[in-house]
Amino acid sequence: MKEVDPKTTSRAMSYELYIDAPMPMVTLFKTLDITPLVRLSKKGHKLNMLLCWCALAAAKKVEEFFLLPVGKALVAYDRLGVNVIVNNAQGGLSSCDLPDCPDWRAFETAYLTLTQRVHDSAQNYELDDAMILGSSSLAGYDIDGAVNFYSGLFNNPFLIWGKYTKKGLKQLLKVSFQFHHVQMDGQQACQFLDAMQAEINRLSKEK
Repeated sequence: MKEVDPKTTSRAMSYELYIDAPMPMVTLFKTLDITPLVRLSKKGHKLNMLLCWCALAAAKKVEEFFLLPVGKALVAYDRLGVNVIVNNAQGGLSSCDLPDCPDWRAFETAYLTLTQRVHDSAQNYELDDAMILGSSSLAGYDIDGAVNFYSGLFNNPFLIWGKYTKKGLKQLLKVSFQFHHVQMDGQQACQFLDAMQAEINRLSKEK
């Protein structure tokens, strides 16, 4: 990763407009059809893992994810990762960053290994050289969406979801996606959410 001059990037105008905004975050809501993922989860694969993989695979298709405002700087990254929150062995919560992998099965191995390590140690696991897409699963609760708070410390994009619902033959999941307006505009955020649905659909042929 390296700091870049915002004027040399596609985010030059947004940087000028929003870097000093008191509340620069935007939240979009979308309902995803996760039927293929639910089917795979019933074969022993964790649903949260599958959702994180699809989110990470989708993010790689949107170049704005590789740029992130850090303080007043704009930082360019060579790779992405996704973060999950883990219930640890001490009864608290810990944070676990998961790396990009060649395919979802390799990601599954990393997911199971790293989240178990974080659970047992109750120590956060961080990737220092990757732009991290945050995620929070409230799978036990039926929510319509969430608007995350803005601390001013972390500008990373963030996904939140709750319990999926059944409608006919489909399993539907409402997701909230928060992003910093310097990093991307609504168009790129929508492209990401559409790409996430496409990645979910791609797994429909997996066994």
